[in-house]
Order: sequence, then structure tokens, then C-alpha cells
Amino acid sequence: MARILLVEDNEMNRDMLSRRLQRREHQVSLAVDGQEAIDKARAEKPDVILMDMSLPVVDGWEATRQLKADDATKSIPIIALTAHAMASDEQRAREAGCDDFDTKPIELPRLLEKIQRLLSSP
Repeated sequence: MARILLVEDNEMNRDMLSRRLQRREHQVSLAVDGQEAIDKARAEKPDVILMDMSLPVVDGWEATRQLKADDATKSIPIIALTAHAMASDEQRAREAGCDDFDTKPIELPRLLEKIQRLLSSP
């Protein structure tokens, strides 16, 4: 079981993905914008963050940069979630500090594999 911070501003996406993760025994915390994600990551220290990149207040790119620049949160793996599937989008996410990248619509088995791989790496 992992503690996952799911950062998603779309209520339907947030609802569906959080329920699917909880059914697999993960503990899910939610944030609806980048600033809330930064605050919750600092307070809760999740095992992994699933970060939508198109967010209000502070976008996912900037939220990731801030989390990776902070000693308290830089070691938390971040998986970028985006509807943009271009290679340049993955490169941009990795440059912002994301540890992995996944496209929407989410394929749960693929996402779970990425989460597991990040959690099991030293």
C-alpha cells in the first residue's frame, strides 16, 4: 500500500482515479491545484505524487519544480499526468523534475506498474 497524492483539477478524473487506486489498497490524498499540491506534499510526505500538468493557481510544471527544489520534498517521486502525448511533453515534464510520465486517459495497469517501479527503486 502506497500513500499517493493525486493532483487533478478535473472532478470526474480525480474521482475515478482515486477510487480505482483505493480499491487497490492505496491511501489517496487529493489536491485540486498546484499550490495545494505543494502544501499537501510538504505536510503529508506522500510516497508518490501523481501530478496533472494543466492546473489552476500554480500549474503542474511549476509545482514540480518547487517540490524538487525543496529538500523536504525533492525525494518524493512525481509522475506527470497529461493529455499531451508528444515526446516534447515528456521531455518538458522530465526537465521540470518529474520522475516518470503517463498520458490520459489513464491506463491503470500501466500507471500501477510505474508507481511500483518508482517505489521499489532505491
